[in-house]
Amino acid sequence: MTDAPGSTDPAEPVEGEENSRHRRWRLLLGEPAEAALEPGLTAEEQQMDRALAALYDADDPGEDGRTRRRGGLGASAPSVARWLGDIRTYFPTSVVQVLQRDAIERLDLASLLLEPELLDSVQPDVHLAATLVSLNQVMPETTRRTARVVVGRVVAEIERRIAQPTRSAVHGAVNRAARTSRPRARDIDWNATIAANLKHYLPEHRTVVPERLVGYARASPAVSRDVVVAIDQSGSMAESVVFGAVFGAVLASIRSLRTSLVAFDTEVVDLTPYLDDPVDVLFGCQLGGGTDINRGLAYAAGLVRQPENTLMVLITDLFEGGDAEQLLRRVASLVRSGVTLVVLLALSDAGAPAYDHDHAAALEALGVPAFACTPDAFPDLLAVALRRGDVGAWAAAQQAARR
Repeated sequence: MTDAPGSTDPAEPVEGEENSRHRRWRLLLGEPAEAALEPGLTAEEQQMDRALAALYDADDPGEDGRTRRRGGLGASAPSVARWLGDIRTYFPTSVVQVLQRDAIERLDLASLLLEPELLDSVQPDVHLAATLVSLNQVMPETTRRTARVVVGRVVAEIERRIAQPTRSAVHGAVNRAARTSRPRARDIDWNATIAANLKHYLPEHRTVVPERLVGYARASPAVSRDVVVAIDQSGSMAESVVFGAVFGAVLASIRSLRTSLVAFDTEVVDLTPYLDDPVDVLFGCQLGGGTDINRGLAYAAGLVRQPENTLMVLITDLFEGGDAEQLLRRVASLVRSGVTLVVLLALSDAGAPAYDHDHAAALEALGVPAFACTPDAFPDLLAVALRRGDVGAWAAAQQAARR
């Protein structure tokens, strides 16, 4: 039996797939690979190539060694807006966000983001929100209004992602803190109940008769925990500031918590009054200053009312520009007083952050582990910390699971 027209042997590479692979490599490597990788690009792929070349092939050294402009986005909002439209047409959202981020860093587009018509063209993401917040002080009022809308979209997306898990984790930790022998059905701790009634085991029925129930008592709706969040707002912590502001607003909406939020560089600003709107919180920050962690922690310590019922979350990369020795003494004092102190080197989706390893080791010696945390894992961390569980063991387990 002969093969049908156009059929191919599955064991042999399909020519179309091979050509597609060559074209993808050509897009990755750029124009210098044109001669080596055939066939040429399709019309749509040529548009994609031009968009990539404008960003990544902007500087081209000539034969005389002088740098010549081969591509580039141009120093005008219309050309940048066209480029932003092109990349949104040809690439998925995740790639668009990477390209925008690279454009801001490689081609110094931050100043062009001050134009409202350009902001309407961008794909909102956490990095862009942090960039806009850092430009807050130099924005004209018309741009600030547009920037707030863009940042608001990012905040809304983060809230959809983290609000319910955070509330569930906090309610589970705070409302189930006390034991009772008369629990509601949904509050029964079955493991503890079985253990307490093993003497009532009936071999003939292979079951335990629970004469005494063990469970969790519902806490009073009154405030039962204080949470103080202190965020390093130096430039390296930009994404952590965005996530920290949203988490702070979510925590402030939980009645069983009394939440405070402060941001610091070499100065300290108390953002607690703005926690009903995380966008207001972010535009109350001033990203990019120096760092005085000791000063920020001193202010946060002043907000502690009941040390044994207080969780303090310090978000910083530990690159201290202030008094490092006094910082460690202050940490030790907070721990001795009964405060549960958690130090996060980053609160973001990014990889392992750069941080001061010596200061992290010094904190570890004081019983305060310092580690990075993703926004998705943060609610679980909150639950452990609010129950006064072993945060260090939790962090170690998280790190092992990622390997």
